[in-house]
Amino acid sequence: MARTGYTLPVFAVASAKAALICLLDRSNQDDRLSPIAIDILPGSADIPIQQVAPLDETSALAVTLSEPGDNLDLTRNTPIWAWVKLSQRQSHPLVLEAGEGLGRTTTGEAAIYRYARQLFDANLLPLIPADRTLTVRIILPEGRQLARRTSNEAFGILEGLSLLGTSGISKPLSAADHLEEFRAILQQKVGESPNLVFCIGSNGQQVAQRLNIPDRAIVPTGNWLGAMLVEAGLHQAQSVLLLGYQGKLVKLAGGIFNTSSHLADAKLEIISAAVIRSGGSLAAAEVVLNAKTADEAHQQLSKLGLTNSVFSYLAELISQKATQYVKKYADASLKVGTFLFDRKGQQVSQDTIAQELIDAIVIPRP
Repeated sequence: MARTGYTLPVFAVASAKAALICLLDRSNQDDRLSPIAIDILPGSADIPIQQVAPLDETSALAVTLSEPGDNLDLTRNTPIWAWVKLSQRQSHPLVLEAGEGLGRTTTGEAAIYRYARQLFDANLLPLIPADRTLTVRIILPEGRQLARRTSNEAFGILEGLSLLGTSGISKPLSAADHLEEFRAILQQKVGESPNLVFCIGSNGQQVAQRLNIPDRAIVPTGNWLGAMLVEAGLHQAQSVLLLGYQGKLVKLAGGIFNTSSHLADAKLEIISAAVIRSGGSLAAAEVVLNAKTADEAHQQLSKLGLTNSVFSYLAELISQKATQYVKKYADASLKVGTFLFDRKGQQVSQDTIAQELIDAIVIPRP
């Protein structure tokens, strides 16, 4: 059985909480390295503390090490430092800052997203004295180096890693025994939001947050798009927005509903067929077939001025095939929309239903 771990925000919050407790209770030095209990919303976790010490009368530093379980996660054993400082109460009791290695958005804000901020609030606010403000600076010494191996910069996260996610539990999403867990998540979420968003991969999660889609609507799927679409139909979901990298989702246009490359990988053939169906030439289809990746095929079609026609056709076909699949195997009518993006997280295309579904789901921006 695959071993679960915890996501990066949990370790950042544990470091901050350990440092704050160190400041507030200097007399209890023997227990400084005891595991810290963290509310991970829902549930709890006991996180080991590697180091913690006061720096002066008002500041302290604590360190944890990331442990994502059996997930293939490049942050394994990454040190997460939290420097905290108590000062006179300002307008807000808790201030979060990006230190070295924690990314910043293009607007200069710390790359600390909704779930991570909820964790900081739940675990730190009850401990902050009424007349004080706590400043927390998260430092990832290896963050810049690790970020070069991700697509963070393409998603507007600069100079490091982000504290991103919708759960504190880190699970190996490609393990077959997790399909039942995905189904359970869908069953729980469809009761809160009949309009669901299937996020394919971690990039899908980032695009969803950029679109301001609420966590209650987001359902992970792994590679089991067909099984999860049928599950949505069986549990009377009203709609599903498929949100994913075009090189994955185009497989559905060819009737491939498990997107694992180990089972089937005909994406270039599917895109080349779409070139012909959308009015392109045999020469253009040949260019696609000679590409090494779906991204390269997309770039070549862009040079030929065929991107809009080909991928608009594919987005419509994906939704059509998905709707038919649910009708066939669940005998249910499910509205499906498709939003395709590239490796950089930039929109490639969407079908006519996608924007309607996004408008029905998103949280209005303040």
